Amino acid sequence: MKNKKINPTEIEGWGVDADTQNDPTYPIRNRSQEEHKGYDWERPEQQAKTVEVLQSVERPHVTAVFGASIPPYGLSGMIRRQAFKYSESSFAHWLPLILADRVNVVEGILDDLKHGHFPNLFAEKGLGAEWKYNRKAFTKKLVVKALVVTTAIALICLAKRKNNRFK
Repeated sequence: MKNKKINPTEIEGWGVDADTQNDPTYPIRNRSQEEHKGYDWERPEQQAKTVEVLQSVERPHVTAVFGASIPPYGLSGMIRRQAFKYSESSFAHWLPLILADRVNVVEGILDDLKHGHFPNLFAEKGLGAEWKYNRKAFTKKLVVKALVVTTAIALICLAKRKNNRFK
């Protein structure tokens, strides 16, 4: 397929805001060049990278200042590195990042247990507050989760039973 040059005048709605008489903010909005001040600014000094910082494939460099207290590590870090190989407009970028967050939670719990600290998941997940202020929804979620887990266990047991019959 050949790339066809786009003619803006053929696009419906193109330049719809060009006519100030058709602008709902006109004349209330003061159209001056004040709003463009600050577009020319000197880039701040680049923050030093002391840990691995994952960077979008769509940007030539990281922002001048960024937040990364710890580098990506473990399974969640591997998933994040793979996600950053794809464009930010792709599900292949965002879905693995969501998965990596969930994996990171489990890694954190395992790390706590490894260091002899048993996390208070009930308090950390805010379940006490939900029980106090949103009891109906909390109960509903609890019942649904119990049904899902029970169904999964029942299906696994049925599958094992069928496999044992054929052996």
